[in-house]
Amino acid sequence: MTETSTTHFRTCNLCEAICGLEITLDGGVITDIRGDKADPFSRGHVCPKAVALKDLQEDPDRLRKPVRREGDAWVEMEWADAYDYAAAGIREVQNKYGNAAVGAYLGNPNVHNTGATLFGAQLLKTLKTPNIFSATSADQLPHHLVAWKLFGHQMRIPVPDIDRCDHFVIMGANPMVSNGSIMTAPDMRHRLKAIAERGKIVVIDPKRTATAELAGQHHFITPGSDVLLLLAMLHVLFDEQLVSGGTAVDFFDTPVAALAAYFHEWTPERAAPHTGIAADDIRTLVRDFVAAKSPCLYGRMGVSVQQFGGLCQYLIMLFNLLTGRVDREGGLMWTTAAIDTPSFSSPGHFARHRSRVRDLPEFGGELPVSALAEEMLTPGEGQIKAMFCIAGNPVLSAPGGTELDRGFAGLDFMVAVDFYISETSRHADIILPPVSPLERDHYDMAFHVLAVRNTAKYCAPLLAPPADTRHDWQISLELTRRLLRDPSPEALASIDQKLKEGPRPTIDSGLRAGPWGGADAPLGGLTVAKLLEQPHGVDLGPLQPRLPEALRHEDGKIHLSADFFLADLPRVAAAFGDAKITVLRLIGRRDVRTNNSWLHNSHRMVKGKQRCTLLMHPGDANDAGICDSQTVELRSKSGSVKVGVELSDEMMRGVVSLPHGWGHGRAGVELSVASAHAGVSVNDVTDPAEIDLLSGNAVLNGVPVEVIAVG
Repeated sequence: MTETSTTHFRTCNLCEAICGLEITLDGGVITDIRGDKADPFSRGHVCPKAVALKDLQEDPDRLRKPVRREGDAWVEMEWADAYDYAAAGIREVQNKYGNAAVGAYLGNPNVHNTGATLFGAQLLKTLKTPNIFSATSADQLPHHLVAWKLFGHQMRIPVPDIDRCDHFVIMGANPMVSNGSIMTAPDMRHRLKAIAERGKIVVIDPKRTATAELAGQHHFITPGSDVLLLLAMLHVLFDEQLVSGGTAVDFFDTPVAALAAYFHEWTPERAAPHTGIAADDIRTLVRDFVAAKSPCLYGRMGVSVQQFGGLCQYLIMLFNLLTGRVDREGGLMWTTAAIDTPSFSSPGHFARHRSRVRDLPEFGGELPVSALAEEMLTPGEGQIKAMFCIAGNPVLSAPGGTELDRGFAGLDFMVAVDFYISETSRHADIILPPVSPLERDHYDMAFHVLAVRNTAKYCAPLLAPPADTRHDWQISLELTRRLLRDPSPEALASIDQKLKEGPRPTIDSGLRAGPWGGADAPLGGLTVAKLLEQPHGVDLGPLQPRLPEALRHEDGKIHLSADFFLADLPRVAAAFGDAKITVLRLIGRRDVRTNNSWLHNSHRMVKGKQRCTLLMHPGDANDAGICDSQTVELRSKSGSVKVGVELSDEMMRGVVSLPHGWGHGRAGVELSVASAHAGVSVNDVTDPAEIDLLSGNAVLNGVPVEVIAVG
């Protein structure tokens, strides 16, 4: 460290863990990034992704000014001209084809961006289009649907109280790598080790993951059969009279006894041949759970992105409710967030309108992303002719990547808000690049609401953005101003005020109005100014019981909604006959150095051993005449890719695994590091026609495939 070095404290906003960072600057240059040991939530933990913030800040491939397509070239523009050009292109399509001819896609980084979270919705509302899509329906949509139906708000999702849990059952999740998902929990390694020391961890997953290695017990499960396991577990609860609703039962809108008949026929013996988990083991799972002092059942990505994702997440919640594990220490609890987002955001809605081609329902104003390609490619009234793509790369992250590629290429006009020329944004007519994550204020609107401990932290920009750059919220507001039809003076004045002040006053108002804003709260009531004086963040204590005030239904009840979710049981019965699944099934996987596809443009995130490989059990490879490191063709009914095989007994027999976010070899991509480590896209073999019919979520796990040796 030199005499000119300065130390600053930030939150990493690349993933849900919101780890505290200690960043050293020397002359405005980042010289070191490490975990902030004084952060009360992350306690010094940091994963390899954090150093990618330096790489992103300094990346020569990152756009700093707007660029417009001219043939095969990109030409820089001034901001005012770029806004006018983008708005004119969108308005031309609207005038010619109608508002529905413009669509919008929002990528995952939007939820990690305070300004985009607060002001992005105004732009979408201005478009007046039903065709809004996001990464939600390729990920966590079932969680939101369950929260909305049962608790009255799509963001009222209870999270595992893992710091007091002593028996943690994990389905389709790898928190050792993800550091939690729909469960903000940095330093997960030590949190899980603490559970193992005071009790037990059970992992149910088609792969023996890093979390499974730590667990005391691991069960392989056939991808897509989780619904049968969960139904059998609920059968055991009723059959052995183990139901106990705890304090939550007082708020049920339905007598518990009325549910028993739904699960009578779903025995462990019926589930065993399909799941690969013995009937006796299923009964033991339930008995051990009920016997534990503070158990919790948690299911995440692998459970959500399958053909019964919505029903699975409902059954997980119902199991926790019927065993008295909701709103109880060590079970599922609601965070008391400093800004209580559910108190002022839309509770959610379902099927208010449907997609044009396949009649798929919206949720919260968004259509399933699985419908995006067909809405661009299918001619007729309402066909999408123009797109906004905001901080997203659906060509790599959504099902049917090759069809999405065709759809974006055929648009009349496209605007991308992105700081890279990616697999998706390369199709744009104009790209508007926002500032980097270290050049903007940050307060985590979403992930403080899903945190396993009550905390709050506000970060000022670490680096001053260059004068000729713009924030996401500035881009959204400037486009909104230009796209408003016959705007009132009041509407224009509101936009001007937001452009002048930015998101900080809105955050301050939310803190003052929140549960920790009163004079008797820590620091005499939270405000932005007071949080800025606490650079490591503020610990507000462990999760506390919140019933009934957490509920958002007018009657103050938990709506068990059996008529909605369990109406899906005939579809389950039809999907699982007498014969067990014998075809190979494809699942995804996550690496600690990868979150979004653009992180692959950081050399230190991709260096070393090739990670875009097809994991396959040695026995399956032997049956197919395949050797380790051999190139194979991975085929599904919707596409194929050629990829190297990596043999591993971590995989269940009959299951192969390919990670998401790769496939950077497409022409026109200007990501020099990523293109040199291109890999293949798993979404070139996923099928947008396959969705969870209950929720509309994409099916990315359990995809039937063939693996054929090449050469």
